[in-house]
Amino acid sequence: MHRRRVFTMLRTARRLAGAVRPLGNAPQVRTFVAAKLPDLDYDYGALEPVVSGEIMQLHHSKHHNTYVTNFNVAMEKYSEAEMKGDYATMISLQGAIKFNGGGHVNHSIFWKNLAPAKDCAPPDGELLKLIERDFGSLAKLQEKFSAQTVAVQGSGWGWLGYDKASGSLKIATTANQDPCATVGLTPLLGVDVWEHAYYLQYKNLRPDYVKAVWEIVNWKNVAENLAAAK
Repeated sequence: MHRRRVFTMLRTARRLAGAVRPLGNAPQVRTFVAAKLPDLDYDYGALEPVVSGEIMQLHHSKHHNTYVTNFNVAMEKYSEAEMKGDYATMISLQGAIKFNGGGHVNHSIFWKNLAPAKDCAPPDGELLKLIERDFGSLAKLQEKFSAQTVAVQGSGWGWLGYDKASGSLKIATTANQDPCATVGLTPLLGVDVWEHAYYLQYKNLRPDYVKAVWEIVNWKNVAENLAAAK
């Protein structure tokens, strides 16, 4: 009786083992966290008269949203290609990932860098000390930043970044939607000089747009970025 029970148990165990695929052979499912269009901390019209509500609405709900959508599509295709070991496709998707992912990253920083003029105050504390040490004064920083950013050929970004290696602030520019990290800096402040950021209001007068943006720079957010970068 005992032997018969043991035999039945063993036979059942073998049947179950044959029905279960070994863990090592199980297909792996890899997923990615989809990017989402961030909400703004202010209404579309809150940055007027520096940036019109029409520009803000188009810039955020259309342009930024397109970067998010296309980035997610590219990442989904990349994930599928990675599962298949399709390296050629993975490589071919790098451009779309960099461009659209960079567009999402850059704009997410940009919206936080801005605030209604009434809520903006000059930099102070550690941020102001570094500005004065590395540039001489806030006015000199703004002058140098504006000159380099206005000079961007075609489309791109102007950046105030933190160089962890030297512990200093540096100004840089990037083409298209290349993130600030591609030039070795942690982004503190970014200014978008793609024409969709200003053309409806400033036409071809990029210098006027860059000059006006200083009125709505959220230095509190820039200081928060500096603290996080250290």
